[in-house]
Amino acid sequence: MIVTLIRTAVLYGVVILSVRLMGKRQVGELQPGELVITIMISECAAAPIQDLNRPVLSGIIAIFTLVILEILLSRLALRWPGLRHAVDGRPRMVIRDGKPDQAAMKQLRLSLEDLMSALRQTGVFALEEVACCMAETDGKLSVLPVADQRPATAGMVQAHPVADMPCLVVADGTVQPVAMAMCGMDETALTALLQKEKTPRRDVFALTVYADGRYTLIRKEGRP
Repeated sequence: MIVTLIRTAVLYGVVILSVRLMGKRQVGELQPGELVITIMISECAAAPIQDLNRPVLSGIIAIFTLVILEILLSRLALRWPGLRHAVDGRPRMVIRDGKPDQAAMKQLRLSLEDLMSALRQTGVFALEEVACCMAETDGKLSVLPVADQRPATAGMVQAHPVADMPCLVVADGTVQPVAMAMCGMDETALTALLQKEKTPRRDVFALTVYADGRYTLIRKEGRP
């Protein structure tokens, strides 16, 4: 039992390191080649855990071999786009001006029911509302609605919205230096703000700050 726990912990660390080295995205955003590598890494890690007669080192070597191949392939794909297209494919237009491209759908093995389901998930319920729809290489659909169905932008209504986003400066009592820099706040300003709110840093559950100085402070539960 102890041996299994140790082998599992070692391989878990190796898999985490390999994923970090590859810079992988969420599973739903993986390209075909990336998905294959991810599945193979999981198999290489599982084998030594399930079979105690198999050396852990063999699994580690296999995992890092796959990582090296993925990094190498990614670099080559940046240099030669044709290689990237051969491995991951190309985006395909499946709807233009409300009309599905039946040939493209057949090639992608995309049924009309699947297409309509994917469109509904983007907030579009009718084909005639679609100006352009692209099937991306990760399997997702990018949809451009017709002009009169697109949400109004600030430019259209000549509004002047607040453009900055809130930055989580303090999370569970811990200062986030990167977020603090993003909103233009320094240690002195943070201390002054907390003194104004009469709240010690350790009692802060969340503090979000905008670049224009607005902020929201949430205290930890059970604290005054």
